[in-house]
Amino acid sequence: MSYETIKTERNNGLLEITINRPDKLNALNETVLKELKVVLEEVKSDGFETKGILITGEGDKAFIAGADIKAMSEMTPDQAEGFGSLGQGVSRLFETVPVPVIACVNGFALGGGCEMAMSCDFIYATKNALFGQPEVNLALIPGFGGTQRLRRFVGIARSRELIYTGRNVKIDEAEKIGLVSRVFESKDEMLSAARETLGIVASKSPLIIAKCKEVINQGECCGIESGLEIEKSGFKSVFSTADTKEGLSAFLEKRKPEFTGK
Repeated sequence: MSYETIKTERNNGLLEITINRPDKLNALNETVLKELKVVLEEVKSDGFETKGILITGEGDKAFIAGADIKAMSEMTPDQAEGFGSLGQGVSRLFETVPVPVIACVNGFALGGGCEMAMSCDFIYATKNALFGQPEVNLALIPGFGGTQRLRRFVGIARSRELIYTGRNVKIDEAEKIGLVSRVFESKDEMLSAARETLGIVASKSPLIIAKCKEVINQGECCGIESGLEIEKSGFKSVFSTADTKEGLSAFLEKRKPEFTGK
């Protein structure tokens, strides 16, 4: 399927998504979000045909520079609510799609770009990456999940400081405060590493990776006791799967497991 604002490429179970508006620094408008929604909903229903997702931005200047400011400048409150709902919906799809998602960031990841990156499982970035939630500079607040997700990466006090000031975060600080998992010299090196990581994950049971992601997500807003109950329930459930039986048997028999996602 062809798209107007994104490019997709599939290879050995890996889906690579590229935001393709380099003349607009890959800014998010309604079309981009709707096209991302279509792709991610397909992944949720493809029965683990997709083993992992890599998302990046076209060109060298930006991952996603933010939401489309010109489009927002013409919105009524009701239209803004709909736009925010669409953006939040896409970020939740990245967060809940049952496969690992790596955001590969080079250049600007501001506003909606930072929010989309944070909705992925983790972030790889190049040395020229720049993060931030600068919405207050436009008399706005983050609308695609930034007020909720940033604190989970960097803590509530630091997230308040970053959101209230709207200042940008360079790569050294982003790595130091835990926003970024790994840093690379070039975009090519970053993409290669992300493909390697997703290849490693693809060798595991897709069913079990999905369960890990589900349990981590469900426990994120809970206290430790509730979180442990969620984990215990998930741990119990995998013992009824063929993949768990295969994984345990393969270990005891000293052979490579063959997982089926069942």
